[in-house]
Amino acid sequence: MSRRVVVTGMGVCAPNGVGIKDFTEALYKGKSGIRHHSRLEQLNFGCQVAAEPLVKDNVLERYFTPLQLRGLNASGLVYGVIAGKDAWADAGLSPNTSKTPLWDCGIIFGTGILGVDKFRDAIYQVDNKEVRRLGSTTVIQTMASGISAYLGGILGCGNQVTTNSSACTTGTEGILMAYERISSGKAEVILTGSCGESGPYIWGGFDAMRILPRDFNDNPSAASRPMSASAQGFVPGSGAGALVLESLESAQKRGAKIYAEVLGGELNSGGQVGEGSMTAPNSEAVQRCIQKAIRNSGIKAPQVDAINGHLTATSKDALEITNWSVAMGLSGVKFPYINSFKGMIGHCLSAAGSIECVGSILQFEEGVVFGNVNCEDIHPEILKVIDGSRIPQKTIPYRPKIIAKASFGFGDVNACVIFSAYKN
Repeated sequence: MSRRVVVTGMGVCAPNGVGIKDFTEALYKGKSGIRHHSRLEQLNFGCQVAAEPLVKDNVLERYFTPLQLRGLNASGLVYGVIAGKDAWADAGLSPNTSKTPLWDCGIIFGTGILGVDKFRDAIYQVDNKEVRRLGSTTVIQTMASGISAYLGGILGCGNQVTTNSSACTTGTEGILMAYERISSGKAEVILTGSCGESGPYIWGGFDAMRILPRDFNDNPSAASRPMSASAQGFVPGSGAGALVLESLESAQKRGAKIYAEVLGGELNSGGQVGEGSMTAPNSEAVQRCIQKAIRNSGIKAPQVDAINGHLTATSKDALEITNWSVAMGLSGVKFPYINSFKGMIGHCLSAAGSIECVGSILQFEEGVVFGNVNCEDIHPEILKVIDGSRIPQKTIPYRPKIIAKASFGFGDVNACVIFSAYKN
């Protein structure tokens, strides 16, 4: 029999707020973390706006030792450690200082790619026959599992310590992987989340695909427009989100604060067949993912009060709304409230799911549904499916009991997780 799993800690390093307090305030106010980047302009990018966390150098001293900071040049690793350590502390847990690993505690922390700038530096040094100058931290900063290895060592965890990678689905997938491990009794506590790198070497490929907005270089905060008729594409972003998942028994024994319960979810793929491809979703798979997530969570579709969609501000937004409606059998005014945080934080790629799950859960804590920024002109195809009142423009007071969160990624992969307000 599966055990109940709850969320007892959260941390975030987002483009519009570093730390839960600042991030919550930013979501309330609709504050944007999207800015013009002179470096992208110098490199002749078509889209010269992006979203990345603003982390001050003196802040890093709270998260890294002087030795760890030496030669550190991997933005995703930095974001992930900040979010991960904050979530661990928020859960009332301390780093392990004994000589025995915390056998019941693990890490599942994902990324798409790690240490791109560090890897670039390494290439130049190798080509210049300066291999000995690479330094001892090059490998840890450039291997994908560097983030989980870093956090596992900082916290002293002895259960599974691993990194998952599933494009934009990574963060949400990691939460479900952690949920399954705890619910099956293989762990008591798992720090899960995901991080994504900043910079032109990450964002350049998307600019070349011409799927980023090009008409907002002088108006960055208006560039990301999920569900809008005037949307031109997604704004690239970066950062990290982290959650501590824990068995209910463990949380109660510790007297831990409980943010929410994870009821269940589903992972699948469209197989890149039919209408599915490397970059386009297979609608049948998306609908099946949503339906099975609801079924696996032991609820009915009408019980879902709010949805935090993937909704990237591309031409696929209207299709996503249709897929939600078909999967749930709900439309018009009966459709749940739905929002996307990407109007404020852009599309944080591998970090998107975890950052957005943190924001979704905060709605239980605050008794609100956060608003949709830059969605004054809702796409007419969306309005054919659901009523415009279900897409709040600003934060509204509302106390959701059940929230669905989904992420859909390159490679035609899907994840949907169902959270509920905690009830003893």
